[in-house]
Amino acid sequence: MYLATFNYNDSQKIGVLTKEKSFIIPMDEIFKKLKRNTPKNMTDFIENFDDNLLKEISSIIENKDLLKISINDVDIKAPIPYPKKNIICLGKNYLDHVEEIKGLTTKETSIPKLPIYFSKIANPCIGQYDLIRNHSNITNHIDYEVELAIIIGKKGSNIKRSEVKDYIFGFSIANDITARNLQKEHIQWLRGKSLDTFCPMGPYLVHKSVIPFPVELNIECKVNGEIRQSSNTKNMIFNIPYIVSDISKGITLEPGDIILTGTPSGVGLGFKPPKYLKSGDTVECNIEKIGTLVNKVK
Repeated sequence: MYLATFNYNDSQKIGVLTKEKSFIIPMDEIFKKLKRNTPKNMTDFIENFDDNLLKEISSIIENKDLLKISINDVDIKAPIPYPKKNIICLGKNYLDHVEEIKGLTTKETSIPKLPIYFSKIANPCIGQYDLIRNHSNITNHIDYEVELAIIIGKKGSNIKRSEVKDYIFGFSIANDITARNLQKEHIQWLRGKSLDTFCPMGPYLVHKSVIPFPVELNIECKVNGEIRQSSNTKNMIFNIPYIVSDISKGITLEPGDIILTGTPSGVGLGFKPPKYLKSGDTVECNIEKIGTLVNKVK
């Protein structure tokens, strides 16, 4: 099941994509048929989701009487435009990325023995084809980072690694945009990672039933058509069960929480000289089985 948040006729809705992903079925149409109360937004949908609802939706979306809107007629937004909390992120979670940025963002150059966590403000996350602001008054070192995003599906703490899959709702794509000069100057990452529009996400939220576990997906980023990053999520230093279990030790995770799992090598900072983003550049982030997230720098 592929889900999206979208604008249509001056209204923001959530919906389910048809099998060929050419059309989107508004969730209010589906829930009307199911005789259930329509969820207010994607977080509300996740909070009230269960396996029975998945079966009901899966059986009803083939109904020819349901309203289907062409994907070309809607404005796709981030699946969860306004997360309830800051986004939880991992730094240095691919070995090749650790190697390429040795000493460039922090003095620490070794492979992490434990996950490096930081927080990213996204208010809101931006969506498909939305513009990334260049913030030229404070930076000319804007970088891209394609990342697999985990969306939590149910409340839990001290989650066992063997049970992590039960707590995940699904996955999306995120571009962890970073102002490298601010990241380095402030010796921590929140400011450089949290400028307005610095968290593109989408285009879809893909339910975990679509993606085999363990999650081993090709991940790629292009800038103006040039492949910059290319790897597979199996190359993470700390895998998804480790990450979710570790974060949940003493921290309660809730439905709709978002975790970004790190980026592979090929970021702009890693080139000599660096290849930072400029106004007019187009960034395409692709993850197998999820889709392609496209944004342009304003």
